[in-house]
Amino acid sequence: MAAALKQNMTVDEFLVWSTTQPGRFELFCGAVYAMSPERAGHATVKYAVQTELARAIKEAGLPCFMLPDGMTVRISEDTAHEPDALVYCGPRVPRDTVEIKNPMIVVEVLSPSTRHIDASAKLVSYFLVPSIQHYLIVDPEPERRPSILHSRQSDGSFLTTIIRSGTVRLDPPGLQLNIQSFFD
Repeated sequence: MAAALKQNMTVDEFLVWSTTQPGRFELFCGAVYAMSPERAGHATVKYAVQTELARAIKEAGLPCFMLPDGMTVRISEDTAHEPDALVYCGPRVPRDTVEIKNPMIVVEVLSPSTRHIDASAKLVSYFLVPSIQHYLIVDPEPERRPSILHSRQSDGSFLTTIIRSGTVRLDPPGLQLNIQSFFD
């Protein structure tokens, strides 16, 4: 992980500070970290994932919304992440919202600088949020391209599924995703 830009910040302080800064940031254990610039392959797959989530929501006719990167998910008082995409259900949030309080699905597209964080620290962090039912990690590298889905089970355990192609159903809320569409 890169050196922290600021230390000892709460999420509330971070949200105020970050809206006045150029660039994108995340807060981890009170420390602010700049997010690395994206590569074209990462951006292409991220957009495809966002598009597929929006398509699946529309097809299912659910009262849910996909939001792209830029939205903050509060993990604790001193940790907040910005996933590459998220889905929340319920009323539409106001246009000036920067924090989504009840995401149901969060997605991270792996990049060289965050691969280890997305698969470890963020995996633990995201499931500290009670509303999160699914954490989808997508590898954009042409030679690998698996998607790893972590889903909360009704008994409190978590199911991990490695998906290379085909479709996957995310219940709740009831979305059917075509994994191949991430890479077309």
